[in-house]
Amino acid sequence: LFGWLPLQIVYFFVMAAVFFFLSKYTVLGRHIYAVGSNEKATRLSGIKTDRIKILAFILLGAAIAVAAVAESSRMGSINSTSSGTGYELNAIAMAVIGGVAMEGGKGKITNTMFGAFIFGLINNILTLVGVNTRLVNAFKGAIIIIAVLLQRKSRER
Repeated sequence: LFGWLPLQIVYFFVMAAVFFFLSKYTVLGRHIYAVGSNEKATRLSGIKTDRIKILAFILLGAAIAVAAVAESSRMGSINSTSSGTGYELNAIAMAVIGGVAMEGGKGKITNTMFGAFIFGLINNILTLVGVNTRLVNAFKGAIIIIAVLLQRKSRER
């Protein structure tokens, strides 16, 4: 876009805006947070938790479809056996760095975007320095462990 802005960045901000709006200003967004926070209490309050979970997975599937289009446009091709492999650890690390609780129910889209930015920065620095891929993955795992421990410590206070 404009010759200098990668299309993936545009996808990222559009999807972040859509999910920010959904989570902040819609009943569905509040219900998703409620189910993630305490499913039993949500069910007892009369909300159909199974329906909310199905809708959440549908939204996730749509987001994955957009990510697949962005990835295939970046790579120029797609391979069903290797495309997207290894991104799970990255996604978890980005969310945890952004403050998303591993047990669910807590987290904000804007904080997750910040977590993705910080994670991308760390990942790029490690790649540019020439750190071995296995060490990079170990570092990502360490980031997740540290973030989870910090969340647990702050929750205990």
